[in-house]
Amino acid sequence: MKFDAHEIAARQTELTARWHQVTPAAAGEGFFRLLEENHLRNFSLWHEEDVARRDDLGFERVYQAKRNIDRFNQERNNFAEELDKAVVAALHPPQAGCPRNSETPGMMIDRLSILALKEFHMHEETVRPEASAEHKAKCAEKLARIRQQRADLTGCLADLFADVVAQRRTFSAYFQFKMYNDPALNPQLYRNAPKSGRT
Repeated sequence: MKFDAHEIAARQTELTARWHQVTPAAAGEGFFRLLEENHLRNFSLWHEEDVARRDDLGFERVYQAKRNIDRFNQERNNFAEELDKAVVAALHPPQAGCPRNSETPGMMIDRLSILALKEFHMHEETVRPEASAEHKAKCAEKLARIRQQRADLTGCLADLFADVVAQRRTFSAYFQFKMYNDPALNPQLYRNAPKSGRT
């Protein structure tokens, strides 16, 4: 399989715009299904983060938003790892003999996903009817920097794919091991879990 960084970034841009008009759902196949699942978690996470900062919805809704954020963040990391597994299976990066990239393709794709969301929402601020001209101008400056970041990161991802294929560079698919979500690793969970067995 050929991995195209520009196609990946374009898919994230298109999904971001479409999902603001229809109910978000991942519908791709293979690698692109993983890409869409990762982006869907970031999309959902972004909007729950907004809800969590409101003070007019009551405790229960904000509490639920915090729980949703925790779940979406874990799932987002899981799909970034699955993206790495797919790249490893397709490209067979060398294990030694060349420089090792500090970030994996999955991590970079995840960052591109977040930047796609930042670009969309910052652009909204540049055209918000009730916003002041000063606000719009500041947001336009930020939007330009976000777009440059996306372009730079897309180029870095394209270079990494090309280097891995040419055996000039490699990466290791690391796993996040989020301890706070694991009842066996989070002391706040396992110390307070109900005791089972005979008393």
